[in-house]
Amino acid sequence: MNTCHIKPPNNQPGVYWFALSLAIILAIGIVSVVVPTINNVALSILLLFSVTFCIIAFKQMHAPSLSFTLTFMHWQYHSAEGGWSIRWHNIQKLGVAEIANREGWYRTLPWVGVRLKDYDEFLLSVCPRVASKMLIDQRGLLLLAYKQTDNSPHAIEDMLFDDSHYTTHNGVVLKGLIAMLANRMRYNRELLGYDFFVSDDLFDRPVSDFVGLARRYLAQAQSY
Repeated sequence: MNTCHIKPPNNQPGVYWFALSLAIILAIGIVSVVVPTINNVALSILLLFSVTFCIIAFKQMHAPSLSFTLTFMHWQYHSAEGGWSIRWHNIQKLGVAEIANREGWYRTLPWVGVRLKDYDEFLLSVCPRVASKMLIDQRGLLLLAYKQTDNSPHAIEDMLFDDSHYTTHNGVVLKGLIAMLANRMRYNRELLGYDFFVSDDLFDRPVSDFVGLARRYLAQAQSY
């Protein structure tokens, strides 16, 4: 299969919000000069909000133009914080994330779940900034699964903040955020069946369509 590039949602509105923020900042400067008796506290608060919004819009404007690249060999993630790479041969399964309630009914979630054959290769491709983002963004899924689980052998605090060292098959000891990610992946697998998840807001298509596309790449890789 040919290389496929997945783009994030259109970041063009960031340009307009950035321009609007600059216009508001300029207007505040003009008003403060023309009307010196105006309430400076109100203007200062408005200026603070405008500058903050301007910074957010600027970052959105400079976000990566791609979120994922799919090739015959691997699946890559791109972000401002960094990225990761997974060979198709290291993926055991992927699918739309689901969670079961106590009555046995399953509810689909707007996330793609990924289960790996081997953690080491993936963990060594992740930088601490990306690991931190994954830990924060995906903790809600673990909380949701924990609430639906009876008699869990782990306390939720232990699962969310487990920073015990992780040792790779080659004897490399991983610490800090990467070790926390490895431990979180283990708890995710226990409660949700997948090691980590990718949110639907990174795709340019419905989650089910992306899963179908990724499975075609996975099937092709496994046929070699």
